[in-house]
Amino acid sequence: MGDAHPVLHYRRDLANGDIIQVVVWLLPQPLPGSTHDYKYRLHYQQANGAEVIRFDNERGKGDHQHIGNTETLYHFSTVRQLVFDFYAAIRAARRQGGLP
Repeated sequence: MGDAHPVLHYRRDLANGDIIQVVVWLLPQPLPGSTHDYKYRLHYQQANGAEVIRFDNERGKGDHQHIGNTETLYHFSTVRQLVFDFYAAIRAARRQGGLP
């Protein structure tokens, strides 16, 4: 990613086999489709391999989130809020016992 600088990069393997991965980069300029200088991919995956929750800003597509089979726009404000919203989505999904 050229002049990109890592901001967050970690993976957590949970005791039940689920996986949480957070990757955030600071870019020299916004990606097409985004208005901020970050590239990110945060995902939560169940032990069976199904990707359940993903927040990302794909080039040209902009900020969005995938909750189960539903994709919606995501309003990015700060990296801190992004991580907070991601973990809130995980907690909500686990409380509900499943996703659409």
